[in-house]
Amino acid sequence: MTVLKLGNMAPTFTLLNQAGEKVSLKEFRGSANVVLYFYPKAMTPGCTVQACGLRDSKKQLAKLDAVALGLSPDSVKRLAKFEEKESLNFDLLADEDHAIADKYGVWDLKKFMGREYMGIVRSTFIIDKKGRLVRIMDKVRTKTHHDDVLDLLKDLS
Repeated sequence: MTVLKLGNMAPTFTLLNQAGEKVSLKEFRGSANVVLYFYPKAMTPGCTVQACGLRDSKKQLAKLDAVALGLSPDSVKRLAKFEEKESLNFDLLADEDHAIADKYGVWDLKKFMGREYMGIVRSTFIIDKKGRLVRIMDKVRTKTHHDDVLDLLKDLS
């Protein structure tokens, strides 16, 4: 499993968003801080709470020169339904083969109701305008995620 360190360059990627358009991490370099958050599955209760919190924080994120990118192993089609159902206002990225989750070290063994399986460990990476990892959140609370992210971004500015 990959272990990323603060100050390192964030692993780059290009993935399809909910509209089937390519989104590359490099396109934000020099212009925006990136809140890259990994979530297990679109349209599940915790992931919905987390996404809606970021949706409702878009103006505050913009004031801090930041954009949110959500990444999950869902298909583009499922992400489009999620965006529409919850009126989301940021890119959701499809990592169906979990290659990017692997690069970030968040594809791991999980346990739920006595069952073990591989899946995304809910995590958030804050990447500065230079493309460097400046914060890693591995203990994410879905209800307060947006506030926690805003606090970390304020600390950076």
